[in-house]
Formats: sequence, C-alpha cells, structure tokens
Amino acid sequence: MPPLFNRRPEPGLAPALPPVAMPLAELLVRVRQAVETRFADSYWVLAEIADLTLPRHDGGHCYLVLTDQHVTGRGAQLKAQARATIWSQRYQQLAPAFLDQTGQELRPGLKLMLRVQVKFHEQYGLSLDVLTIDPSYTVGDLARQRLETVRKLEAKGLLERQKKLPLPLGPQRLAVISSPTAAGFQDFVQQLGESPYDFAVALFPAVMQGTESPASILAALDGIRAQRAAFDVVVIIRGGGAKTDLLAFDDYGLAAAVGAFPLPVLTGIGHERDEAVLDLTAHLALKTPTAVAAFLAERLARLDAVFSGYADRIRELAARQLDEAADLLGQAGRYVFQAAREQLQGHRAELYQRIRIAATVPRQVVQQQQRHLSRHRHVLHRSTRRALVRQQQQLRTFGRALAQRFRRLHRRRREQLLRHRYQLQLAAERLLHRATLRLAQLSTPPLPDAAALARHGYVQLITDQPQPDTTLQPGDEVRLLLPHLTLAAQITDRTPHLAPALSASDSSANSAPHS
Repeated sequence: MPPLFNRRPEPGLAPALPPVAMPLAELLVRVRQAVETRFADSYWVLAEIADLTLPRHDGGHCYLVLTDQHVTGRGAQLKAQARATIWSQRYQQLAPAFLDQTGQELRPGLKLMLRVQVKFHEQYGLSLDVLTIDPSYTVGDLARQRLETVRKLEAKGLLERQKKLPLPLGPQRLAVISSPTAAGFQDFVQQLGESPYDFAVALFPAVMQGTESPASILAALDGIRAQRAAFDVVVIIRGGGAKTDLLAFDDYGLAAAVGAFPLPVLTGIGHERDEAVLDLTAHLALKTPTAVAAFLAERLARLDAVFSGYADRIRELAARQLDEAADLLGQAGRYVFQAAREQLQGHRAELYQRIRIAATVPRQVVQQQQRHLSRHRHVLHRSTRRALVRQQQQLRTFGRALAQRFRRLHRRRREQLLRHRYQLQLAAERLLHRATLRLAQLSTPPLPDAAALARHGYVQLITDQPQPDTTLQPGDEVRLLLPHLTLAAQITDRTPHLAPALSASDSSANSAPHS
C-alpha cells in the first residue's frame, strides 16, 4: 500500500520522485475502512434535534440533523453538527416507546441521549446510525426546563400575584378561553346549565394544543383585558389529552401573562398526574372543566345559603323586635288609657264646676245689665229730647237759609232767561231783516232765446196770451219751440219752478223781450 503522504527531501540528498496521484474514491474507501476500524463500537452521545424529517409512509426512514452547542474554556461558541438516520424497522420500535415514556413525540429543539454508530459512505459522507434512545434523559431535561420557568416566575413574584386578587363572592360573568368544538367546553357549559344559577358565558376561542397554542391564548387574554370591566373571572379550560398536548401550558410567556392578569384566572386543564406551570400562576387550579363549573355553582350555592341564613336571622330579629314593640305598644296603650281616663275625670269635674258657676254668673250679669239699661234709658230719654230740640233749631235755620238761597237763585235764573229771550228776539229780527233785503234784491230775469234755453235744457213756450205764466191753465193749447222744430202740446198741470240764474253773458244777450 503506498504511503498516505510523502516525506520532504532531506538536504543534500537527491530529490525524490514525484508523488503518485490517488483517485478520490480510493481515498474515501481508505477513510471508510479507517472509520470502521477505529469506531467499530457504538457510542452514547448528547445532542439536540436541529432538524427532523419523519417517515412519509409506512416503511420509511427518519432523518435527523443533530447539533451540539457549548462554550469552550476560552469563551468561544462551539457548534458541532452531524446527520443521523433511524432506519424504518428501528423507528417503528423507538418512536412509540419514546412517546409512551416521555409523553411527547420527536420534534426539533428536543434534547436526546442516543446510542449511535459512526458510518462513512464514499458518496454521502459521514452519518450516524441511531440504535436506541434513552427517554429518561429527555424527561429530566423537560423537568429542568420546567423548574427554570417556575424559578423565573417566582423571582418576578408572578406565582402569588393572582392568588392575592379577591375572588368575587358570586362570579357569574365568565370570560372563557377554550376551543369552541372541544368536549371539555361542552361539558363545562352543560354543567353550568344544570345548576339553578344563571351564568353569562362569553367564549374567547383559542387553539388549546400545539406550538400555536401559547400565542392564541395570549391573544384571547388581550381581548378580555380590553373589556375586563364586563367580567368577574377568566376561565381557561381544556379537556384531557396526552402529555405532548399539554406542553403549551408550561410556556413561560403564557404563565407570566396569566400571573400578571388583572382579573382572577381559574384553570381547568384535564390532567390528573401533575400540574402545568399555568396552574401555578393562576388564582385557582382545578383538575377538569366540569370541576371548574362545579366550583362556580357551589360557590354561588354557599353564597345563597349564607344569604338564606342571613334572611332567617333577620326574620328572627324582626319577629323579636316586633314582639318587643307589641309589648311596648300594649304598655303604652294601657298607660294612655289610664291617663286619658284620669284627664277625663278631671275635665268632667272642672266642667261641672264651671256649669255651676255659669248658672249663677249670668243671672248676676243680667241683673247688673238691667240696672245699667235703666240708667241708660233715663239718660237716653233726656239726651234724645235735647238732641231733638237742637235738630229742630238747626232745621229752622237751614230752612231760612235755603229759602233765601232759592229766592236769590230764582231771581238770577229769571234774569238769565230774560237776557236770552232778548238776545233771541234780536237775532230773529236781524235774520228777518236780512232775508227781506235779500228778497228785495232778487228780480225775475228775462227769458233767454231759444238757443240758450235749449243749451240749458229749457224750451220756449209760444201762445196767444200776453202773459202765459199767469193765464195758462190746464187744458190750454200751446206750442213748444225747439232748436230745430216746433211741437204742439196741451197743458195738463202747473208746477211752480224757479229758473236757474243764467250767466252774465246769457242775460245780456237775452235782455230783449221774446216775440
């Protein structure tokens, strides 16, 4: 077998021949042989699953990427990584046993203790064949993580903060965090419905298992926090399940949020063997959702019993006070009756005495009044005669004064009437004189010509008599001269009529006598 390396030529010696090249396949075969020779046994190793590919079908293999991170003595971060394989037949044995003893399946981030064999393949490189897994190491690591979480919560005072919150005497407004399709939630609602008390249940749906569960429950808590004044308590419930399903309730962030929540939080997570970290930070942890419902109903029942006891006690005290008040009222009634009887007797005796006094006093008063009346009668008689004499004298004086005044007024009135009569006669004579002068000034105007008469609405009368105005009588024949024609007419009646005064021009034009 040729050497795996060439020596350097020693000084003073002739240079060696050039090295003979080796195929890569031959080199890797030698590496595989050396690994198989050097690492023929199996080894226990501690590693963390960085990546995991589960079998996609029955008979498939499981592929892992194992990693190990630690700090060296110089403070450097050292990371080792290797591929590993669990062949199908071995995986069908190891996976169920690991799940049964740890309560969880293989997943990334899980720390394992594995027994492996080192394998090297010319094409695929170095890998580890997993022969077995020690589940006790994983269980211890989970317990260690849980203990670290509890210590962190205790250091921040979140384990006891919820327990210091006062739980309402009768919590009936419930904010429930659960899956709406979970059987535990249905059992919880059914248990509350069978109780005689009325509960207002508001469901805030959340994912209750898996990696998304902590974030979903935290989102539901944030929704409750925004309207916390509408609720009395928060209830987180989930039915039973495998240990893997309950790992979300050991999350530090979720447990811290519950410990710092302003409302009391009750948990009913269906596991019997141990408590989740969430149970430690809650105000009260119960085993199952139905146990939470029973606790709430029993709390109201105890409150109802307390109130019933208070009611009975109040009823007894009221009855006792009523009896005492009835006794006091009876005593007061008897006292009032006796006092009223004594007062009535005293008033009756006083009344009889006043009646006797009243029977004698009026008689004396009447006699005294009669004496007063007699004296007043004589005084009034004399006063009346004196007053009558004075009134007669005053009447005579007033009669003489009235007669003198009447005579003066009569004389004054007569003089006024004579003065008015003279003034009226004088005014009448003046008016008569003026009327006479006015009548004397009036004269009969000459008749106008035919044209003027026609213009003023009159016609000219033609007759054979010299003065027709005085001689014409009803039945005489006359002619009426109009502006364009002459009409024959007969007088049937005479009616005096004063012709209107004509204007100066018309009078001067018609001053000549008519023909």
